[in-house]
Amino acid sequence: MSIKELTRCSWCGTDPLYMEYHDKEWGKTVHDDKIFFEFLTLEAAQAGLSWITILRRRDNYRKAFAGFDVKKVAAFTDKDKERLLNDAGIIRNRLKISSAIRNAQLFIDIQKEFGSFDKYLYSFMPDGKPVTAYTGPHVSTPESDAIAKDMKKRGFKFFGTTICYAFMQATGMVNDHVPECSFR
Repeated sequence: MSIKELTRCSWCGTDPLYMEYHDKEWGKTVHDDKIFFEFLTLEAAQAGLSWITILRRRDNYRKAFAGFDVKKVAAFTDKDKERLLNDAGIIRNRLKISSAIRNAQLFIDIQKEFGSFDKYLYSFMPDGKPVTAYTGPHVSTPESDAIAKDMKKRGFKFFGTTICYAFMQATGMVNDHVPECSFR
């Protein structure tokens, strides 16, 4: 198949970074807690912004947040918060930075309770499996509603149902590539 014959979901447009993300990551099923923590952090940072804004800063986030090592982030101190607030490579929002650290602590609590964050997330999914049937564009589903509600109850911030659904799409819990997409 030549490059010209490839069909992509329209949302990624022609930006090379967006196209690479679409082609290699978006909608691919993940069961790795480290990747789940990365996307939890990035999706929460994205609240109120465009995804491309975060994607362009992803490497900066990786450096700023200890390679998305959840245990290291959970142990961040006030000194780390100040360092992050002065890091021009990430979104310097005090509430988002504080929530990323708190979310890391809560993430670890879930890992202890369920054995992994993956097991926790998939406990909300039909038959414990990803949704692969395309049912049209959504911003939320009953599953994202349930996950977001439970996570809010546990104290997570910047992770409502719309962000949760975007997280589910990013990590392949839902495959929302349009049926004609070459990367479905």
